[in-house]
Amino acid sequence: MSLSRRAFLRLGGAAAIAAPFLSLGRRADAAAAGPARRLIVFYFPDGVVGPSQDGEPSLWDPTGSETSFSLPVQLAPLERHKARCVFFRGLSMGPTDQGSHPGGAKKLLTAVDGGNGASIDQRLAASIGAGAPFRHLYLGAQANQNNASGDKHISYVAPGITTAPEDDPVAAFARLFGSAGGGGGAAGGDPRTPRRLTVIDNAGQELDQLRRELDTRDQRRLDLHLEALREVEARIMATAGGGPATCEHPVVDTGGITAATLYAPERFPQILRAQTDLMVQAMACGLTKVGVLQASHHTSELIMSRFAGTPMYDPGFDMRSHQASHYGPHHDPARREYRDYLAQRVWWVEQFAYLLDQLAARPEDGGTMLDHSLVLLATEVCDGNTHRHDDMPFVLAGGAGTIRPGRLLDVGGRRHADLLLALAHGMGDPMGSFGDASSGPLPGLLA
Repeated sequence: MSLSRRAFLRLGGAAAIAAPFLSLGRRADAAAAGPARRLIVFYFPDGVVGPSQDGEPSLWDPTGSETSFSLPVQLAPLERHKARCVFFRGLSMGPTDQGSHPGGAKKLLTAVDGGNGASIDQRLAASIGAGAPFRHLYLGAQANQNNASGDKHISYVAPGITTAPEDDPVAAFARLFGSAGGGGGAAGGDPRTPRRLTVIDNAGQELDQLRRELDTRDQRRLDLHLEALREVEARIMATAGGGPATCEHPVVDTGGITAATLYAPERFPQILRAQTDLMVQAMACGLTKVGVLQASHHTSELIMSRFAGTPMYDPGFDMRSHQASHYGPHHDPARREYRDYLAQRVWWVEQFAYLLDQLAARPEDGGTMLDHSLVLLATEVCDGNTHRHDDMPFVLAGGAGTIRPGRLLDVGGRRHADLLLALAHGMGDPMGSFGDASSGPLPGLLA
């Protein structure tokens, strides 16, 4: 791409809209220099298709060099946000409890064996988030199913003590926003609201100028990026009755979510989407700076074959997340568990990409909410079949001016405690160490 820094800076609002598409972190660095304003952890259960039991290479790791790499099929939904992400190879959670889902969940955000420490989200909630109306927001999607507790939850308030996420988006909406907006249903918007969300339309001339300065391949990439953002805009406007969801009139689509349907597997996609929308709106309204989205829990019995409209859908066969994760010693496309597990992992990454879409669609101080956020994708084991705690499948997004995105970092077995410590420093908390194996913030990550 030949677009110059000066030309890019001239684009103003278009630059903010195009930032996740363009591999030009320099502009966003200028717009969002300084500590990140918020941290969101997005957790999904049961690992990924990593190195097989027979030694086949991971199907999660990108291939290529630090700045020129390709994403594998499991990460394909992040292609449009590739320039706003850091991908990792070689991050380890250490040998203790290797091969264990519960052990991985205990270490995931505490970086302490056995979960004997407060997790990074709770530590930052007590420091960076202390002045917010809600210093910590922990939302779940069927994370408490079957009375799950203890090591099924990933947020530790003290050594060995977890807290439970709020699984009900209706209850969470009421706690955060009270009666504002007249309820959280799909038709809860106020049609009298005159302002409409027209971020892309308002930057039309600038985007046309940007498009003229790109080659044909990058013009197509920009068009695909704008299509994704228009889908986000359309959803926001639809759920808000034709106007935008605002802090005075927040709206989240919770239609049909009741006590009776809260743990119905076919409702899971809607519940996770509602919790994601709620997290973003709460962050946008300054209600919290630290949040965790926990989708189900480790060794999940979530029946993903009941997700209508997805490649996993099969109403005649119940395929659970943990069931599929034990796909056998090979990466074998002829085996149903393997095929379903791979499709499930792609679906989880699509949900993370949706979260990034929502943040990227909201302008904020010369950039977007994504530019001013740190967003971590995490799960408790590497390969779902072997349960390894090495080469952990983490992705970090956002944080322009805080991290150096658009890269693939091979850290050679360094402990993930250093990643969590880097998040703290990126949020403006200069804590000296974190967990029981930290040797300092992960080198090369922070700007």
